[in-house]
Amino acid sequence: MKTHFRHDVLIIGSGAAGLTLALNLSSVGNIAVISKNRLKDGSTWYAQGGIAAVLNNQDSIDAHVNDTLNAGAGLCHESAVRFTVENSADAIQWLIDQGVDFTRNSNGQEYHLTQEGGHSHRRIIHSDDSTGKAVHSTLIERVKQADNIDIFEQHIAIDLILQTDNNSPRLRCSGAYIYSRSQDVTCTFEAKVVILATGGASKVYLYTSNPDGACGDGIAMAWRAGCRVANMEFNQFHPTCLYHPKAKTLLITEALRGEGAHLKLPNGERFMHRFDERGELAPRDIVARAIDHEMKRLGHDHLYLDISHKPKEFTSSHFPTVKKQCLTFGIDITTEPIPIVPAAHYTCGGIMVDQHGLTDLNNLYAIGEASFTGLHGANRMASNSLLECIVYARSAADHIRQQLPLIRATETPQAWDDSRVTDSDEDVVISHNWDELRRFMWDYVGIVRTHKRLERAQHRTKLLQKEIAEYYSNYQISNDLIELRNLVTVAQLIIRSALERKESRGLHYSLDYPSLNNISRDTILVPTNLAAQNIIVKHR
Repeated sequence: MKTHFRHDVLIIGSGAAGLTLALNLSSVGNIAVISKNRLKDGSTWYAQGGIAAVLNNQDSIDAHVNDTLNAGAGLCHESAVRFTVENSADAIQWLIDQGVDFTRNSNGQEYHLTQEGGHSHRRIIHSDDSTGKAVHSTLIERVKQADNIDIFEQHIAIDLILQTDNNSPRLRCSGAYIYSRSQDVTCTFEAKVVILATGGASKVYLYTSNPDGACGDGIAMAWRAGCRVANMEFNQFHPTCLYHPKAKTLLITEALRGEGAHLKLPNGERFMHRFDERGELAPRDIVARAIDHEMKRLGHDHLYLDISHKPKEFTSSHFPTVKKQCLTFGIDITTEPIPIVPAAHYTCGGIMVDQHGLTDLNNLYAIGEASFTGLHGANRMASNSLLECIVYARSAADHIRQQLPLIRATETPQAWDDSRVTDSDEDVVISHNWDELRRFMWDYVGIVRTHKRLERAQHRTKLLQKEIAEYYSNYQISNDLIELRNLVTVAQLIIRSALERKESRGLHYSLDYPSLNNISRDTILVPTNLAAQNIIVKHR
């Protein structure tokens, strides 16, 4: 059985960011794409709403930039926002060139654009209400057709391989140890360049709209390897996920509110006007807090989203996926309101990168939700995330294409050594710790926070880290153990970041610090191994 692989480029992650990068590098070398599950099992496939871009004369780059800055509550990096928006039209055209079938107006000539919370114009291009599936399926098909892209499904990365760099005081990344879930063996993957496109960390919370794999793997690996992370306290909770005992992670797209759906209390009363003059079209953090407030005030475990006042034909044609999914749970959205509850949805912070996706380690890049580019600030504006994936993947590809010829081969890394560990007969420890971690993160580090709650969470996290580290050192690894180890690392980063922010801004709302500070600053955490090398680099 082969356990050692060598490629020019190793891409860990198979969502929109990872596959876009692979396709843009398909002419420069041999590429490995690591997929934790099946190629289509990541968050991209389930994205419903669309992609924000400046695509007509009624809109403008400045308008999109200003909307994003406003939603980001003073923490967006304007250079990153402008770079992303200025490249938005080209990114959409690239997707169209790949074969993505976006929805057109009734005349069949122009693309239909919708509007979502925080946007001042209709600028969301979409494929009905299953944009992620349309984009992801197209990219998957294209990647499978490429001769020099090797796909490894059912593989999960454990840790990055680091080596010294003769041309730099910084360490270089030269591969990763990766566990094959199907063969139960750990493999060594060598590469000149490694890219983390592993998505976010919303699985750290009990209720989430994300698929099971969103465990912050890339963020945790990068932190252990010596990369800085930023703004991990900003976790976006999507205001409207289906509330039903059998609905695990069914997100109700924000586009419903963009097309006139109303948020209602159990008695049918609308309430958003009491929290923001924009009503249902307010940014997600405001809407999520309003729902959370009303649920706690009334003692209810859910509220409602109602689009039944719209014509049935309109709703059925614009939201066929949501209608079909809700019908499986006995809910007809054309005639009755949808029971909803907020759920962890998006990680706005992540691994610090520059405009090309380059991290603090030589030859290591991060793109997509795992990265911190400065685009999202304290609150991600709707439909900017898929745009970021495409824009930064293409930018990283341009940089990697220039750097690859200059990168020399490294020494062959040591093979994975599991000779001193044994099979576990106490897997209940993993399941118990997994459940406890996600529950106290939901209770103590959720939509509304206090200093005391955060301290309690920090205390529990330290105990769990010790238990998990001991378990990891003595027993054979498994998929659940790898994910748990990463989740507790990410939880620690979120809690530390939240404790450092002594204000309420965007997605971080503290009852102890309800005011907004006059000066806005990113929360940057520096790992001990990077600080010890005295090579901290200024954020590019």
